[in-house]
Amino acid sequence: MVKKYIVDLSEDEVSQLQTLIKKGKHKARKITHANILLMASEGETDQAIAAIVRVHVTTVERTREKFVIGGLDFALLDEPHPPKLHKLEGKEEAFLIATACSNPPSGRVRWTMQLLADHLIEVGIVDSISDETVRQTLKKTILSRGSKNSGAFPK
Repeated sequence: MVKKYIVDLSEDEVSQLQTLIKKGKHKARKITHANILLMASEGETDQAIAAIVRVHVTTVERTREKFVIGGLDFALLDEPHPPKLHKLEGKEEAFLIATACSNPPSGRVRWTMQLLADHLIEVGIVDSISDETVRQTLKKTILSRGSKNSGAFPK
């Protein structure tokens, strides 16, 4: 198969990559991409590089492509990940905490994470939510559903 993106490194780029690898003070992904570029410039096949560096072949292909299109810095840098949206913010979180501190439904001894999640859906606070999201939200607060004192300071 003919390679579309050929990595041809200058001596300066090779020394820069070797220095980056030897220091070991960079992110593992950046060091992996540096190893990929060095091996690709030496004429190794994508399958051999992927096996040695322990990545998928498409990672090797994408790294070569990024180098040819944007240069060394572009190939080594990670694109920032989009921020994660929170299901519960402000008032919704306060409602969850107030519900967790209130009396449980009849026939129950205490609120469970699943009961709280189902209650938030029933009331219309959210369309869908998992019990794990409820657990993580309550864990952020200083809230112990089992103790009498659920404030910030113990008695």
